[in-house]
Amino acid sequence: MMASIIYLIVAAVIVSICPYSVAFSSPTQNLRITPLSVHHSTSTSAKSCQCRHQSRTISPSTITRRRLLTSLYASTGNVAPAPTAQDECDVLVLGSGPAARAIATLIASSSDSNNSNDSPYDILLADSNFDRPWIPNYGVWQDEWQSIRDLYASYNQPIGSECIDRLWKVTDCYFGGSFDIPVDNRVRLDRPYCRVDRNALRRTLSPNNEINDGEGTAKYRVIRANHIAKATSLNIYSPSGSIVHDESGSTAILQSKDGKDITQVRAKLIVDCTGHETRIVLKDDRCKSIPPGFQIAYGMFATIDESSIPDKEYCGPYYKEAMTLFDYRTDHFDTESNELSKAEKDPTFMYVMPLEGNRVFFEETSLVARPAISFQECKERCMTRLEHLGIKVESIEEEEFCYIPMGGSLPAKDQRVVGFGGAAAMVHPSTGYHICRAMMGAGNVAKAIREELNAGEDWNPDRAAARAYDAIWSPSNIAQRNFAVFGGEYLMKQNVEGLRGFFSGFFKLPLTMWGGFLAGWPGLPNNESHETWSARLLFGLTFVSKLPPQVALDMLLSIISYSITEGVPLPQSVTPLLGLPYGYEYKEKPRALGDAAAKAEARKMITESSVAEESVAFDEEGE
Repeated sequence: MMASIIYLIVAAVIVSICPYSVAFSSPTQNLRITPLSVHHSTSTSAKSCQCRHQSRTISPSTITRRRLLTSLYASTGNVAPAPTAQDECDVLVLGSGPAARAIATLIASSSDSNNSNDSPYDILLADSNFDRPWIPNYGVWQDEWQSIRDLYASYNQPIGSECIDRLWKVTDCYFGGSFDIPVDNRVRLDRPYCRVDRNALRRTLSPNNEINDGEGTAKYRVIRANHIAKATSLNIYSPSGSIVHDESGSTAILQSKDGKDITQVRAKLIVDCTGHETRIVLKDDRCKSIPPGFQIAYGMFATIDESSIPDKEYCGPYYKEAMTLFDYRTDHFDTESNELSKAEKDPTFMYVMPLEGNRVFFEETSLVARPAISFQECKERCMTRLEHLGIKVESIEEEEFCYIPMGGSLPAKDQRVVGFGGAAAMVHPSTGYHICRAMMGAGNVAKAIREELNAGEDWNPDRAAARAYDAIWSPSNIAQRNFAVFGGEYLMKQNVEGLRGFFSGFFKLPLTMWGGFLAGWPGLPNNESHETWSARLLFGLTFVSKLPPQVALDMLLSIISYSITEGVPLPQSVTPLLGLPYGYEYKEKPRALGDAAAKAEARKMITESSVAEESVAFDEEGE
C-alpha cells in the first residue's frame, strides 16, 4: 500500500514539473497521433485528386498535449501503427458497396454548386476492396427504382437506364398446397420488376477516374485502405489512436491491404458503411431489443438445356416474361420423407429471374430464421426442385451465397461515427429489402450532412452526427420499423403452411398496402400506407381480414403474446396514446455545472470581504 502511494506521488511530481515532455520507453515512442497541418498525400495506396482545402495550422502546445494524452492512454494497451502518409477531408466514408457509394456520391454532388464539374465538399471513400466487383443480384420494383432515379437527378447525379438490364412487366407467386389452394395455382401481380445491372450501377456511383470502363460522375476521392479500429465502448476504440474524436472532428488510421501504407486521415465526420457487423458502430444496449434474424439464400446464374422443352416461353412452370418472386411449393419432395419434413418446418422458396435466351438466375431462399438455415440445405433444395420441375442445368456461370442480417438493435445514440446502410440496421426486418431503402435514405442523410458542413465556424460534429442519424431513424421511422420487426418475428416462427396462408392473404391487399410494406422507407412509393400509426392500424386490420381463419387467429394471438413479452414497441406503432419512440435528435449538452448565480454571488461577496485573504477561483463561465 505504501509503495503504491509513493509511486503516485512521484508520478504526480514528474508530470507537474514536465507537463509537455514526458518520455516513454520504446513501446510507445513510435506513436505519432498528430493533428494534421499538411497537404494531402499522394501515397501509393490512394488515387486522390489535389486537395482543394488549405491545411490548418496547429499550435505546438496543442500537438504536445495531444501526444501526451494519447501516449498516457496508449501505454496501457495496444497502439495504432505510425502513419506513413496523411490526408484530410470533410467526410470520410468507410466501405464501397451500394450504400457507401450512394451516400458518398450524394454528399459530394454539385447540386448546390455553380460549377457542375466541381464539388463544394471533399469526400474521401476508403476501402481496400474498392476494385472488387459487386456479387449480389439486385432486384427492384420499377416504380421504386424510378423514384430513386428522380432523387439522384435532383442531386445532379443521374442514374441512366443502362443500370437496369431486365424488366418483367408482371410478377408471379406460387403458394399452393395448403388451405385448399391447388399446387399449380399462380398469383400474378401487375407490378413490374427489374434486375439491376450491378456493374453499371457500380460504375455510375464511382468517380470516372477510378473505374477503367466507367462513366461515373461521382465527385468523391478514393483511398484503397481500411480502418483498423474496433469500438470498445461509446466513442472509444482499440488500438489506441485508431480513431480519435475531438471537438472539431475525427482522426482515423487507414491501412492498405498489404499493410505497408498507413494513412492518417483527418475528417470532420466519419460515415461507416461496412455492413451490419460493423466494428465501430455500437448497437444500442440501453433498451430491450430482439436479436437479428438471418436471410440465407443459395443462388446460381445458370444456362439451361431447352432441347426437350416444347414451349420456349417457359422455363419449367416459370413464364419467362414474368419474374417469380415466391414459389413456396414443396411437391418436389417425396411424401413422408425426411427432406419434406425439414422443408415444412424450416421453409424455403424459389426466386426466379429469367434473363435472355436460356440463361436464368435461380435462388432458393430462407426468408428469415434464427438460427440461420444452412447454405448447403438451400443448395440441395434448389437442385431437388429444379430436377422435379424438369429443368436441366447445362452450366453454372456463377454462384451466390446470400447472407442478410435482419432486424436487431438500432445504433447507439450519442456516438460520433455515423452508421449507414447495414451498419445502421437499415435492412427491412421482415423482407430483407435493402438496396432501395439505402439509396433513397442517402438523400435525407446527405442533405443533413451538407447543411451541417455549411455551418462554417458553427460546425459541430456531435450535432452533425445526430442529425445524420435522425435523418435515417426519425421517431416516426423507428415506429414504422418496430411494426415491421414484429412482422419478421411472426414470419420466423411459421412453418410452410403458415407462410403460404400469410402471403396468399398479403397479396390480396391493395397494391398500395402490400407494396408499401415490402420496402417501406420514406420517399419510396406507397410508403404513405405505413408511415403513420393510423395507416399501420388500417393495414393490420385489413390484412387480418384477408387471411385464412387459422392464420388470422395465430396472428392475433402472436400480437398479444409479443406485446406482453416485448412491451411498448408494437402497441406504440399503431396508437397515438404512447407517443413516438425516442429518436436521435441533437440535444446540446449543458455547459454550466452547478448554480452559476450562486457562484457569481459568492465571487462578489468574497471580493468585497474584509476577512477573506484569497479569492476563490470560480470559473467565469460556470464550467
